[in-house]
Amino acid sequence: MTEPDFLLFASDAELAAYWGAACLFAAAVCLGMERRRMRRTEINRVGWMPWTGLFLTFAVIGGGLLALSVPAILGS
Repeated sequence: MTEPDFLLFASDAELAAYWGAACLFAAAVCLGMERRRMRRTEINRVGWMPWTGLFLTFAVIGGGLLALSVPAILGS
């Protein structure tokens, strides 16, 4: 399996931006799942997944990666 050209020739800053965007997408999914759990009809059906913690983790990592990669991408 060959790697796509946009990944093969990407700089480290671009790869960090891609991973940051993926982490922010995962954070958005976690936020949606937490909202879904808060609006459940049966209050006794509690979930076991820590959606809030996962959201915060992905949001901080994704935001940090994007913040670190923006200057290098804008400079090129």
